[in-house]
Amino acid sequence: MPTRPPPRISRSRLSVIGCVPRAADVTHARIMERLAALAILVLLALALPASAQQQIRGPGSDRMPVEIAADGAPVPGDTWMVALHFSPSTSEWHGYWSNPGDAGLGMQLEWQLPDGWEAGDALYPLPHRLVIGGLMNHVYEGEYAVLVPVSVPSGADVGKAGPIAVTASYLACTDTICVPQQARLSLDPSSISADPRFAGWQSAIVPQLDSPAHFEFTATHLRVGIPIPSETALGDLHVFLGTGELGEGDRPIYTATQTFISEGNLLVAEIPIERLAQTSSANPGADPRPATIGGILDLGEGRGVRFTAKPGDVPLEGAKPIRGGDAEPVLWQLLLAALAGGLLLNVMPCVFPILSLKALALAKAGGEERGARRDALAYTAGVVIACAGLGAAILLLRSAGEQVGWAFQLQQPIVVVGLFLLSLAITANFAGLFEVPGVAISGGAPSRGGSFSTGLLAAFVATPCTGPFMAVALGTALVIQPIYGLLVFVALGVGLALPFLLIGFVPAIRRRLPKPGSWMETFRRWMALPMGLTAIALAWLVWRIGGAGYLALVASLAVLVLVGLAVIGRFQRTGRGSVRMAMVALLAVMALGIVVLPKPEAQAASEASLLDPVEYSEAALTEARTAGKPVFVWFTADWCVTCKVNEGVAIEREATRAAFEQAGVVAMRGDWTQPDEEISRMLNEQGAAGVPLYLWYEPGGDAEQLPQVLTPDLLVKKAQASAAPQ
Repeated sequence: MPTRPPPRISRSRLSVIGCVPRAADVTHARIMERLAALAILVLLALALPASAQQQIRGPGSDRMPVEIAADGAPVPGDTWMVALHFSPSTSEWHGYWSNPGDAGLGMQLEWQLPDGWEAGDALYPLPHRLVIGGLMNHVYEGEYAVLVPVSVPSGADVGKAGPIAVTASYLACTDTICVPQQARLSLDPSSISADPRFAGWQSAIVPQLDSPAHFEFTATHLRVGIPIPSETALGDLHVFLGTGELGEGDRPIYTATQTFISEGNLLVAEIPIERLAQTSSANPGADPRPATIGGILDLGEGRGVRFTAKPGDVPLEGAKPIRGGDAEPVLWQLLLAALAGGLLLNVMPCVFPILSLKALALAKAGGEERGARRDALAYTAGVVIACAGLGAAILLLRSAGEQVGWAFQLQQPIVVVGLFLLSLAITANFAGLFEVPGVAISGGAPSRGGSFSTGLLAAFVATPCTGPFMAVALGTALVIQPIYGLLVFVALGVGLALPFLLIGFVPAIRRRLPKPGSWMETFRRWMALPMGLTAIALAWLVWRIGGAGYLALVASLAVLVLVGLAVIGRFQRTGRGSVRMAMVALLAVMALGIVVLPKPEAQAASEASLLDPVEYSEAALTEARTAGKPVFVWFTADWCVTCKVNEGVAIEREATRAAFEQAGVVAMRGDWTQPDEEISRMLNEQGAAGVPLYLWYEPGGDAEQLPQVLTPDLLVKKAQASAAPQ
């Protein structure tokens, strides 16, 4: 069933008891709400007089009256079906499924049965999803019936069994208020006749799947494999979990997007989960995983099946992702997007100095056809291998439960320090302090080994950048079959290498390159300037990661490296000493220095912002969304070049601040410079491979992903649209 659009209601209207949580933290509020509602029900039960308790429709059930019926007289040794039929007094009232979702209360039944008779679990029709204030409820609107199977022992004397009774405690709600209900119902098995409506009620009950399902957990998802015939028509898919407690402190995120993956007769549902804030992992045995997980799979168009899943492997090999019944981009579209994204990386500031010197090396090579092709292929191999290796590392780490994404290696201080020293060495090379024989960036003649190394380097330094087309491609690559995901990363590398591949294989393009001459050495030295700025930016990142003390240690190591490079350059110019041995020794010193550096204690505080943003957390986002205001969340990192460009162009602007202030927009920032589990989980839920990620929430609405490249007036227009009268 399609999700009902959330109404626009104020925070004060949401604070009525039993409707939705008053507190910001949904997890805590949900628990407290249930306890409060149960306490009210108990008090009402104690306050009812004995005479009132004998009525079929007892006091307190006027909003959602309930009656009891059966499909006929019970038969000894058989299962007797009893129905509880709910009829809301007006169309605005709704009831709840056994697991009400983020708020509400499931029905409680207290039976009084003859000896040996036993009531089973209640059977429900297909619930609906109702989202209010960013919280999802599992509800029934209009009349509905719940069936309860009652086991009748073989030797039962039905005529002398006497009346059976049940006390039903439940909740009736509108979009603005909830009222606890209670009814005392009774039925005499010896004189009961079949209710003519029973067949209709029974046909509405979701049928049980006769094949076993399996489930397994990842760090951020519950994965359920449900055997569904391949010819089954799949509509607006959704899984209603029968329990909100998944063990080890985990609970489902009901409002998050569920991903469905189909292959043959298997449908796999991936349901985002979150860890309760107050849960400690010190004693996981105190809160074990459930032995079984039940629920309802909504197939769309009013169809559904009940399933019971046991722990087991849920294979994803050969699977095709679908989401909400609509197919994701097919493989060729993902590969094309990755190719275009890699091509655009060539104009990003991350790789400009490297690529400029690569073009210089190609110009110096002249027009020799075979050498140009060999050089282009070697460079392409380096780029593709680097991208594929990075992609394989991401996929392997994610399969092991780690939450990593594109450029994840830049979250490790040791990698940032290594890049800083590398950029410093490249700057020294461009400035003529020393030469690297055979490597294209040295200014010498190109070689296959040098071009391959340049390709590796170009791909590695491009990782802080993301651009158009990359978000969808890389985000989907992390959830589809691993072999196809790896192909997406390969396509990204091909796109990055494509300009030089064309130069090597198309003579007409190569002839347009400038002729070699003395200008090349001057150009090479000028390239030391942007590379030096890159080194300064990385030094700033080192400071952001570890503070001034950590930067001082790294700077000392950098001075030692520069001195060593100067000595090597002197050997090269005078022809004395073993240059190769000196380089090996310097590399050993660099590696040793990086390894023995102490681990930085803490990340520096987030930078000041014109928008005065709230620091992102799941609880903070929930609080902001329930305040009835627009919310803008941006996820950034100090090492993300695209993020910083967007912040300068569109976010950190006086016009944006003024528009946000006028519209009452809540600004929130998630800093992913170092690993953060909550940010990783949100990126994963949104299908993002990394940062930047920009989300806009209208009051009561779901997340809208904004483009990865922001225009100057985009946020201003979003704020003005939210402030305009609806």
